[in-house]
Amino acid sequence: MSLEMPPAHPFDDDKLREECGVFGVIGVTDAANFVALGLHALQHRGQEAGGIVCHHPEHGFNSARRFGYVRDNFTKQSLMETLPGPLAIGHVRYSTAGSKGAAIRDVQPFFGEFAMGGAAIAHNGNITNADALRRELIERGSIFQSSSDSECIIHLMARSLQRTIPERMEDALRRVEGAFSVVAMTRTKLIGVRDPLGVRPLVLGKIADGYVLSSETCALDIIGAQFVREVEPGEMVVITEKKGVESHYPFRPAKSRFCIFEHVYFSRPDSIIGGRSVYETRHQIGVELARETPVEADLVCPVPDSGTPAAIGFSHESGIPYAMGIIRNQYMGRTFIEPTEQIRNMGVRLKLNVNRALIEGKRVILVDDSVVRGTTSRKIKDMILDAGAKEVHFRIASPPTAWPCFYGVDTPNREKLLAATMSEEEMREHLNVDSLKFISLDGLYRAVGEAQGRSPSCPQYCDACFSGEYPVAPTDMINKGFELKAAE
Repeated sequence: MSLEMPPAHPFDDDKLREECGVFGVIGVTDAANFVALGLHALQHRGQEAGGIVCHHPEHGFNSARRFGYVRDNFTKQSLMETLPGPLAIGHVRYSTAGSKGAAIRDVQPFFGEFAMGGAAIAHNGNITNADALRRELIERGSIFQSSSDSECIIHLMARSLQRTIPERMEDALRRVEGAFSVVAMTRTKLIGVRDPLGVRPLVLGKIADGYVLSSETCALDIIGAQFVREVEPGEMVVITEKKGVESHYPFRPAKSRFCIFEHVYFSRPDSIIGGRSVYETRHQIGVELARETPVEADLVCPVPDSGTPAAIGFSHESGIPYAMGIIRNQYMGRTFIEPTEQIRNMGVRLKLNVNRALIEGKRVILVDDSVVRGTTSRKIKDMILDAGAKEVHFRIASPPTAWPCFYGVDTPNREKLLAATMSEEEMREHLNVDSLKFISLDGLYRAVGEAQGRSPSCPQYCDACFSGEYPVAPTDMINKGFELKAAE
């Protein structure tokens, strides 16, 4: 039987995709059940596969890794009974651009047995010097089981001379470049680490006498955990049932460069980032977008679901009525994972349908979170015009995406990004719409709470996908010929 996984999104290749979500719990009965619930809340961060590793004082380590949705795998009593114990971590995954033939061995968490006991790790992010590390490790005798860059961490830990597993993890991560939020576990410890720039998110929660680590606060809510704080950039937290939370700072201090696209799209709108609701931030993005790019129209319609908060903000600021002009089919799921050619030609109509009664004869503003390749935007525009719209105006709640991300986001090659090869006017002509406008980078910064906009000399966020300014050099890609943006 093949263990390869078919593409998860045959009709939706026009979005940037977060590749992973991580979750861990210590100090509760049947921790794996809590992890399964947490992963369900983080499903938007990775929809191809998921895994859980747990530890029980009598039964030792156990694990389960499955392709597909959490709800289809980790709700089965027969499976969850094989994952006992008060300590568990989990991971949901979406594979990187261009990876084919994904195998079950690539599904995290990864487990390793060391002289001082076993350890498992789940990694969100991307190691930008993974190729160089992998070559070095293989030359020194390491045998890799997966194609994942995350496995480098386990092998670096195995070769470390430090005494304890947390110390070995610190040692390993000091050699790693790029972005990482790691949730790990030993027999008695739950460990969380963020890279020095804090590119990817990680939060700490409390549940009864136990603790939780999660990519987002929305996953704390589902298990009734209380949000404590964000794990700080460059911080390692080591949690035990006896001592609680101990904090370490193993890396050289650096200025935070959190991924600004978490605010725009990746995080769920009911999560909290930096003490602020993601929904409120996206609403404010819509407000800024309306101020910067006004247009006369009859309706403001979101491209569901990611464009909804920004569309509401645009409507409030502009005074133009908000309407659900496009309705999403919430039950498409994996029904058409391997569609016939006839069904494939239906494209986005399988999951989006125009509310004709509202649209007909109207000048419509469509608000979406981003334009990547532009393929879906063109199809949606055609559907709106077919429904009788008089005019179609696109308003985009992020600046033009002109550069690939190397820090844990599935991004096409640069030449496939519409904004990398076309001006805004050329994109408008390509999409064949009446107008196309993006929020400015300064406007986006104002919306996320930076009143003075973006600091050119020291940006407050990682915005490389918009600016081309990479806070960590993508070493492997540069070695393969990728050219960085020339200094201005």
